[in-house]
Amino acid sequence: MWLITTLTAAILATIAYFLFKKKYKLGFLSLMFWGSSIMILVDHILGYEGGPFLETRTNGLITNAYVLGLVMLLPALFIWLLSLLVFKKSVSKN
Repeated sequence: MWLITTLTAAILATIAYFLFKKKYKLGFLSLMFWGSSIMILVDHILGYEGGPFLETRTNGLITNAYVLGLVMLLPALFIWLLSLLVFKKSVSKN
């Protein structure tokens, strides 16, 4: 399900990018989400050994796949917010 969560975030970020044009560097956020979606899809395809393709449980520290999907979005959101702050500071200096 983390694939679905990441794909949903990528689609929403892309829609926001087209709605707000070049505001808030949403293109950067969209690219990060699409890149992670593609990586997760390739991981699912290469690691598929039968059974359900989309699982709702994991064997890791986070056992719920929905929560895992949301947790996987946090680093991308953090990097995006950090890039907004750095870009804002560099623009205000000029």
